[in-house]
Amino acid sequence: MTAETASLARVPCTIVTGFLGAGKTTLIRHVLENAKGKRLAVIVNEFGDVGIDGDILKGCGIETCPEENVVELANGCICCTVADDFVPALDAILSRSPRVDHILIETSGLALPKPLVQAFHWPAIRSRVTVDGVVAVVDGEALAAGRVAHDHDALAEQRAADASLDHDDPIEEVFDDQIACADLVVLTKADLIDADGAVRARAALDAELPKGVRVVNVTGGRLDPAVLLGLGVGTEDDIENRRTHHDDEAEHDHDDFDSFVVEVPEIADPAEFAARVAKAAGEAEVLRVKGFLAVAGKPMRLLVQAVGPRVEHHFDRPWGAGERAGRLVAIGLKGLDRAKVESILAGEPAVA
Repeated sequence: MTAETASLARVPCTIVTGFLGAGKTTLIRHVLENAKGKRLAVIVNEFGDVGIDGDILKGCGIETCPEENVVELANGCICCTVADDFVPALDAILSRSPRVDHILIETSGLALPKPLVQAFHWPAIRSRVTVDGVVAVVDGEALAAGRVAHDHDALAEQRAADASLDHDDPIEEVFDDQIACADLVVLTKADLIDADGAVRARAALDAELPKGVRVVNVTGGRLDPAVLLGLGVGTEDDIENRRTHHDDEAEHDHDDFDSFVVEVPEIADPAEFAARVAKAAGEAEVLRVKGFLAVAGKPMRLLVQAVGPRVEHHFDRPWGAGERAGRLVAIGLKGLDRAKVESILAGEPAVA
């Protein structure tokens, strides 16, 4: 077999990276729903103890991407646990019949793409898969406002007060490293920014964007899969040329964040509960909330996703047998006050 034939035999993988709440899952769901017969599989790396993003994708009901083709890695960042988690997940997908045409890998918001791409050189992997491309998903509205995440005012104020923190900011470094490894950048929430905001967002991207990397603007995750899939880059062959903040580090950690699961009893009013979630963002400094809720008198489960005080919710599918139970994952900076978050979400009055 020639080298060219071997390359063609490998299954292409698209790594979708991006900060918390940027819109990775929404983008991937749109790709699954518009794959036009292409057999897809997804590896979802959660940040938190519950596979919320995996459940969202499993609910698509798409014949060419059945539930068993969505593999969840819910414990540990994929870039830190490649050997323990990623390789077995890849083995499971590659054993499927019929053979998948393409694999999408959704990293957690804190994952660094480079260690994951470098793993594609491993003997157990390199002959079977290749990195079709690294796609960085960026929150356009946040970037236009000078942030890499929608609700990060506290960190911005800290950085403004002490310039020495600039190079030590873990969130900014993660963002820079994701952009540095990107073959394509997807700027989401384009409908929420005006012309001046678009200019500011693009200027912020251009400061870190590798030469020749394309940026596409999207609304609601609606991007033609042909733009995302089939880039054919073979990123693993060029990854050592992509310089990142963590190149000289033996290892890295994500101790700057906390996450936990909140069990939520059946609710009566989705809008009223959404207001509680927004309140938690403002008063308890919650960066991200995602999960499912049971609504009284409704057979459908309510999908809730929040980035800071911006809360979205809709009924996505009927509850399955025995699964009707409300649960949310809350994510925030280190020291996130669990008791306070749970109190706010429960609707309890503030303690004077």
